[in-house]
Amino acid sequence: MNLNATLFAQLVVFFVLAWVTMKFVWPPIMKALDERAQKIADGLAAADKAKADLVHAEKKATDELRRARESAADLRVGAEKQTAQLLDEARAEAARIVAAAREAAETEAAAASQRAKEALREHVAQLAVAGAEKILRKEINAQVHADLLAQLKSEL
Repeated sequence: MNLNATLFAQLVVFFVLAWVTMKFVWPPIMKALDERAQKIADGLAAADKAKADLVHAEKKATDELRRARESAADLRVGAEKQTAQLLDEARAEAARIVAAAREAAETEAAAASQRAKEALREHVAQLAVAGAEKILRKEINAQVHADLLAQLKSEL
């Protein structure tokens, strides 16, 4: 055989094989590579989106936490104000009750004092009447009258 014919046959077989490979084998391989490249690109895009979502979620969580702290602080301030107001009202009510009790006690003491004075006046009046009655029953005698008045003085 001739070297040129072998070389020519090998070239023909090589080009036929290259053509068959390019026509039937190469497109599925390229399609698979393109699909894989697309999946990788989609995965990277999803990872970037997830990272951006994470940053956004962290920012949102930080904002919510800040708002919650502010709300809690507002609630605490409101509760403190309400507590102070309730304490002031309770103190005022206690002061009113104490004043009313003091006034009632003073009124009762004044009434008791007045009753005691009235009872004492009544007792003095009874003694005076009794003394006058004793004087009028006895005969009129200056010495006896003076003795009776002295006795009345000692009784009063």
